[in-house]
Amino acid sequence: MSNSADEQFLLAMNKHKGIIYKVVNSYCQNKEDRPDLAQEILTTLWLSMDKYDDEYKFSTWMYRIALNVAISYFRKNKTRQDKVHEGRENLITIDELTADEDNSEDRVLLYQFIGELDSLNKAIILLYLENESHDSIANNLGISKTNVATRVNRVKLQLAKKFNN
Repeated sequence: MSNSADEQFLLAMNKHKGIIYKVVNSYCQNKEDRPDLAQEILTTLWLSMDKYDDEYKFSTWMYRIALNVAISYFRKNKTRQDKVHEGRENLITIDELTADEDNSEDRVLLYQFIGELDSLNKAIILLYLENESHDSIANNLGISKTNVATRVNRVKLQLAKKFNN
């Protein structure tokens, strides 16, 4: 990549770094594995940057890569699979994510609960929270729009129950 491309990459990563943090937070409860996963995502993004088609939203493309890397990362090495955390010491706080994120207790709990979902539901709800359409989510994840709608509704119900408990 040229210097101009390097600068564009850095600007894009700075603008959309929250995507990486959200994916890492949702897929990786173990603090020791987070930097490795984040680095894996950044490396893949860097290597794939030439393939980005500006016909699509950059954030959607970035989410797709980050989610695929996160899922593959844990499939390759089962020892890295997230373990159920024992208390909040393993949870990343929103303060650790970005300075400009809302760090309310509800938001911390939301990401804790999202982290407990299976891989597909995590991906769906993260894209949904980024205001992606059901069509876009379905295309990105290779499932039907109906499946997306059903899963979004089920996850929303699960999350509501957890918040009410």
